Amino acid sequence: MSYTALYRKFRPTEFSDVKGQDHIVTTLKNQIRADRVGHAYLFCGTRGTGKTTVAKIFAKAVNCEHPVDGSPCGECASCRAIAAGRSMNVIEIDGASNNGVDNIREIREEVSYSPTEGRYKVYIIDEAHMITPAAFNALLKTLEEPPSYVIFILATTDVHKVPVTILSRCQRYDFRRITADTITARMKELLKAEQVEAEDRALAYIAKAADGSLRDALSLLDQCIAFYLGETLTYDHVLEVLGAVDIDVFSELFREICAQNLTQAIGSVERVILQGRELSQFTTDFIWYLRNLLMLQSGDGMEELVDVSSENLARMKEESALCDAETLMRYIRVLSELSGQLRYSTQKRVLVEIALIRLCRPAMEQDYSSLLQRVSQLEQRMEKGIPVVIQQPVRETTVSRPKTLLPEALSEDVQQFVKRFQEFRKKLGGMQAQQLKGALCRELPDRSGAEIILGRELPVDEQALAQDLGRLVEKEMQVRMNIKVHTPHTDPRPEEAVLDLSGLIDMEIEVDSE
Repeated sequence: MSYTALYRKFRPTEFSDVKGQDHIVTTLKNQIRADRVGHAYLFCGTRGTGKTTVAKIFAKAVNCEHPVDGSPCGECASCRAIAAGRSMNVIEIDGASNNGVDNIREIREEVSYSPTEGRYKVYIIDEAHMITPAAFNALLKTLEEPPSYVIFILATTDVHKVPVTILSRCQRYDFRRITADTITARMKELLKAEQVEAEDRALAYIAKAADGSLRDALSLLDQCIAFYLGETLTYDHVLEVLGAVDIDVFSELFREICAQNLTQAIGSVERVILQGRELSQFTTDFIWYLRNLLMLQSGDGMEELVDVSSENLARMKEESALCDAETLMRYIRVLSELSGQLRYSTQKRVLVEIALIRLCRPAMEQDYSSLLQRVSQLEQRMEKGIPVVIQQPVRETTVSRPKTLLPEALSEDVQQFVKRFQEFRKKLGGMQAQQLKGALCRELPDRSGAEIILGRELPVDEQALAQDLGRLVEKEMQVRMNIKVHTPHTDPRPEEAVLDLSGLIDMEIEVDSE
C-alpha cells in the first residue's frame, strides 16, 4: 500500500477532531441538533485551517442516520459512503476549473433532482472566489431559493473577491488561524500514533513556521520525518531541513548592526550562506526577531506576545535597549522591502548584502528614518562624552596660521594633493566630506593649484568649500595652494571630467607604490 501524507491520513472525521475552530463547530452542531440547518454557507479563512474538512463533516452529519450530539456516527451506510467518496449526495466542485456559466447551469439542472438516499444534497465548492462574475450571477437565484433538500457550502481564501450579492445570501463563518500551541499539541498526538520521537523545541518551531495553518505544519513535519527517518527529530534537524537558522545567529547579527560593524555583519550572513540556508526564510525569521524586540521595547506585559524560551527572553530584553523604536522600525521596513525583492530575484545574496549596508550605514540614505537614526547616534555619543568631529575646530586652527609665512605651492605639491585628495576629504568631515564624495580632483592647466569638480549637482558654497580645503592644505602640507571648486554645470573643462569612483567606496584603499 502506498504511503499517505500525514495531513490526509489524520484528517478529522468528526467535529471533535477539528482543532482551533470551536466557535464554528459549536454553531454547526447546535444547528443540526435543533434542525435549523441553513441552505447556504460561506467558509472563509487562510489555507489549512479546516474549511473543506468541516464542510465534509457537516455534509456527513446532516445525512447521518444516527447522529451523536450533532456529529456523524461514522458507522451508518451514509457516513461510510461519504467518507469513501462514493456518495451521490455530496458533490465536491473545484471552483478554479469549474468557474463558467455552463458549469453553473449544470448545477442548476442537477438540484432539481431529489437525493436518492439521505436527507440532503450538499454541494461543496472549493476556491469559490475563482468563479467568474457571470457564473456568480447565474447562481444567485438558485443560491437564494434552492430546494429544501439542497445545501451549498462555498469555501474561499479570498472572501473580498466574492460578490456582495453572494455574501448576503450565505451564512458566513470565518476560520481563524490556529495557534502554535494547538498545532504543537496536535502534532504530538500524531507522532505518538506514528511512534516517532521529536523534541518539543523542534515541534514548536514547525508550528511557528506554519503560520496558523495546521495542514502546512503537518506537511513540514512529514518532510522533516522523511529526511531523518528512524531518528529522533531534533531542533537542529528541523532547522537544516527547512533552511532556517538558530535564534543565536539573529542575536549576534542584530548586535553587529547596532554597532554598525558592517564587516562582521556580512561575515555572519556569509556563514549562513555556507550552511546552505535559504535567504528568503532567513530574512523572514530576522524580521520576526526584530518584531519581538519591538514588542518588548513597547512596554510592560508584552512578553506574552513573544513566543520564546525564558532564557532567550531575558537576552532579547537586553538587546531591545540597544536602539530606539524608530531605528527598529527602520530595520523592519528595510528588511520587509528586501523580503519582497527576494521573491523574484536571482541574486539574493547581493540584495541581502546591500540591505545590510543600508542598515549599518544610515548616512548613505536621506530618508526621514535614516536621519532620525543618525541624530540618535550623535546624541548617544554626546551623552557618553565622546567628542563629535565638526567643521569649526578645523577652521579655528587653520585660520590662526599666518599665511604670509608659507611658500606658494609648486607643481609637485599640487600633484601630491591630488593623490591625497580622499585623505583630505575625510579629514574635513561633516557635511563637506559628503559634498566632496565622488568629486574629481585635478591640477589646474597653469599648474598653480588644483580644481575640484563635484560629482553631483548640490547646493554648495563653492568659495567657502575651497577656502576650508586651502586652510587644511596649509596645515597639513605647509604651503599655500590655489584651490577652485566647480559643480558639473560650471566645469571649465567638461571634456576632461571623469568620475572618481574611489570617493564612493567607504573603506581604506592601499596603493602600492612602484
